[in-house]
Amino acid sequence: MMEARLNNRTMAQTLQQLTEEVMAQAKAKGFGTKLEDINVAEKIALIHGEVSEAYEGYRKKDMDGPHGFAMELGDAIQRILHLCAIFNIDAEAMIMKKLESNTTREWDWNAMNEQRS
Repeated sequence: MMEARLNNRTMAQTLQQLTEEVMAQAKAKGFGTKLEDINVAEKIALIHGEVSEAYEGYRKKDMDGPHGFAMELGDAIQRILHLCAIFNIDAEAMIMKKLESNTTREWDWNAMNEQRS
């Protein structure tokens, strides 16, 4: 049933709707849907792993392949939404809250060892 939903998308979904699909898949695949079912440190490490894989895709100029930049970012987002749901964190609300707080936040680029991007 989920596969049919994934193949028949006709409109954009909210993060909450995507989170619900992530959790349905987690339940179906046995990835855990409650805090007592998972190892939080492992889940965070797996998120880090997906971001690292995205970086490798980027380095190799593999933007759209099955293990490329875009797909690995998708994996990272899916894992983040899974962890948010387990902790009952409204990802969409937190992103909006962070965007709002960044409107008045100042960065001292001279004190950072990175370029403004």
